[in-house]
Amino acid sequence: MKLSQVKDNPGATHAKTRVGRGIGSGKGKQAGRGGKGQTARSGVRVKGFEGGQMPLHRRLPKRGFTPPARRGLNEVNLGRIQRAIDAGALSAAEPVTAEALAKAGVIARARDGVKILGQGELKSKASFEVFAASKAAVAAIEKAGGSVILSRPAPQPQA
Repeated sequence: MKLSQVKDNPGATHAKTRVGRGIGSGKGKQAGRGGKGQTARSGVRVKGFEGGQMPLHRRLPKRGFTPPARRGLNEVNLGRIQRAIDAGALSAAEPVTAEALAKAGVIARARDGVKILGQGELKSKASFEVFAASKAAVAAIEKAGGSVILSRPAPQPQA
């Protein structure tokens, strides 16, 4: 076989349609772009315009709410922390903080804080200094002989 004999499989390629090359080609005059005006031009098109009818994105109701001061917390289960302690990546003698969890590879990076969740079992006695913890997690940590210090501000009573 020679290099000049190499060709693609039949039907794998097709010839590009040459538009605007005379009336006999079937793609002459407006070259498949319809009439004149904004839609015939390149680079400009009214997105979502429905000919004066109320567009779909304005007909549908607005939903939801994004809290302006929402915190991005890392949520970590007790079972994951115990695996890190067993592997030697995390020391039970030192306090477990967001920075210590990030250094151990339990979380990718310390964001606004860490919330400890109660899934899994904690066998090691460890002290935690975190933003928040669930009631089940606090109970499991204290059952194992550890302590929890929360840096979350106490909720203010509604007046």
